[in-house]
Amino acid sequence: MRSDSVKCGTAQAPHRSLFNALGFTKEERQRPMIGIVSSFNEIVPGHMNLDKITEAVKMGVAMAGGMPVVFPAIAVCDGIAMGHIGMKYSLVTRDLIADSTECMAMAHGFDGLVMIPNCDKNVPGLLMAAARVNIPTIFVSGGPMLAGHVKGRKRSLSSMFEAVGELAAGKITEEDLEEFEEKVCPSCGSCSGMYTANSMNCLTEALGMGLKGNGTIPAVYSERIRLAKHAGMKIMELVEKNIRPRDIMTEKAFMNALTVDMALGCSTNSMLHLPAIAHEAGVELNLDIANELSAKTPNLCHLAPAGPTYMEDLNEAGGVYAVMNELCKKDLLYTDLITVSGKTVAENIKGCVNLDPEVIRPVENPYSPTGGIAVLKGNLAPDSGVVKRSAVVPEMMVHEGPARVFDCEEDAIAAIKGGKIVAGDVVVIRYEGPKGGPGMREMLNPTSAIAGMGLGSSVALITDGRFSGASRGASIGHVSPEAAVGGPIALVEEGDIISIDIPNNKLEMKVSDEELAARRAKWQPKEQHLTGYLARYRELVTSGNQGAILKVPGKA
Repeated sequence: MRSDSVKCGTAQAPHRSLFNALGFTKEERQRPMIGIVSSFNEIVPGHMNLDKITEAVKMGVAMAGGMPVVFPAIAVCDGIAMGHIGMKYSLVTRDLIADSTECMAMAHGFDGLVMIPNCDKNVPGLLMAAARVNIPTIFVSGGPMLAGHVKGRKRSLSSMFEAVGELAAGKITEEDLEEFEEKVCPSCGSCSGMYTANSMNCLTEALGMGLKGNGTIPAVYSERIRLAKHAGMKIMELVEKNIRPRDIMTEKAFMNALTVDMALGCSTNSMLHLPAIAHEAGVELNLDIANELSAKTPNLCHLAPAGPTYMEDLNEAGGVYAVMNELCKKDLLYTDLITVSGKTVAENIKGCVNLDPEVIRPVENPYSPTGGIAVLKGNLAPDSGVVKRSAVVPEMMVHEGPARVFDCEEDAIAAIKGGKIVAGDVVVIRYEGPKGGPGMREMLNPTSAIAGMGLGSSVALITDGRFSGASRGASIGHVSPEAAVGGPIALVEEGDIISIDIPNNKLEMKVSDEELAARRAKWQPKEQHLTGYLARYRELVTSGNQGAILKVPGKA
């Protein structure tokens, strides 16, 4: 066992004395040592129940003959961090989570790991760590929040942000806003739509790193506790058989995850996280592959914010495995791959039928014949731009309009709420990319303000930053190269005509090459005065189309 390096032999007598100080018995030390990475804290609603999940995992590990040892991972609440300097510190935690987990796992000689994430950056951060450390590992998330109910309709956090825009437009009253505030987030858990957290927890199942229901069983269901116990028991089997993350997270497994991503209509943030996880697993995953898979993968789900259904509905309809079963009708998945269940994909999804064709459309009757995400290119985004196609209204799939240019999110929000953005406009928010932000802030506030003010079917938004999974509309993010490194988005001027053609994957500005060259000659980088972690992050981070991974100095 790996843990023999800290538990066995004469030279390890000092180590054993420290285990004694921790209260571990000789009998426990003879068992495989399982690290349980708990993302519990009291600031993230999706994490406030993780103490209970952790205790259940510990019990499962102990029941199966292991020695459970808990250590923490940090977590930021994207909703609370939204719209101010805090959002600069969201994406950057993905690497802190991966790095700190690697440090803990390698320093203490664990035989296996159980990862307990839930919200946005913890899931990819811990998947990155799992691939990097490559010892037997299983995931069990905290589960999604139940949908709220306001005025007889199911609602979620995206409804709350849009209600702020509705108030600014005079469509609702202060009393209405307060009702939303009280009711849209009724329980613990990751916010109830197909936002980033739930997207990544579902894709963890599709990758083969989580058991059935990992992404969809609501946080408040006792079934979630039972799932955690089973994960704790299952890690012991993975340790015994030495099934490791890189045995599971193969190139074909990532193809499966991308395919399920397209069918579910996941958050565009998956286009940052999947390439970053793949990189750690030694798999190259470029965004061109996404369009290839999207072209042949039907979009089967329209969960909030794309439609009126929520994670609890997806769970009742059969969950991720039911979606995968539908996709297998068109032979769109690799089914012979091993997973953390110890079984293959085919064995896992056998008998998992679609129980609600209104929530999970049959492949014969999809929302669209192509996937939920599109990668756009053109002279405005030579490398890429990403849009959640399934959340765009039909009339905005092709759009041309004048650019309204802002060099930060705050200025754009002030213009939108001040009534300065009108139908037909294309809002451009730049210098918010991985380096430019730094930290690639999410733009839920401006997209929600646009939707709330009734402009969602007539105004587009383009940014080198990114969007929350709760954003909807013609919201195109991850524009690469970003403005901070002189990408074409830095050269856009007020009034330039922007052309968006989502069906044909194009994003262009109608400006001649000669004019762009003249503008480039005059362009100067925007000065930043940074200290601390953000300063280091800015120096190391790559572009959005590369997953915003951190580049090792001296390596290409």
